[in-house]
Amino acid sequence: QVQLVESGGGLVQPGGSLKLSCVSSGSLYSIDAVGWSRQAPGKQREMVALINSGEMRNYADSVKGRFTIAREKAENTVYLQMNSLKPEDTAVYYCFARTAWGYDYWGRGTQVTVSS
Repeated sequence: QVQLVESGGGLVQPGGSLKLSCVSSGSLYSIDAVGWSRQAPGKQREMVALINSGEMRNYADSVKGRFTIAREKAENTVYLQMNSLKPEDTAVYYCFARTAWGYDYWGRGTQVTVSS
């Protein structure tokens, strides 16, 4: 089993920044990639960012140039630095860990609200 715990969410004004963290534990030997997704009320969950074992990163078009994903392997932690936040970024953000065969483990999420 793999457990993931997110932190760092909160309320921020448009144009502001937040940094999310996700700490993983358990049977991590099977994990090939980690990342972040988000879901707003009434909308489908979308992948925001992913980093694989080769340190290659992918981003959704909606966050390119504003968000940065990074992984601290020694601490089993993945980060999402979010800059130039917009109201449409408001969502529950979930971290995930993906196995080599495509199974995803999920955290419980952390709320990010962008509002003035």
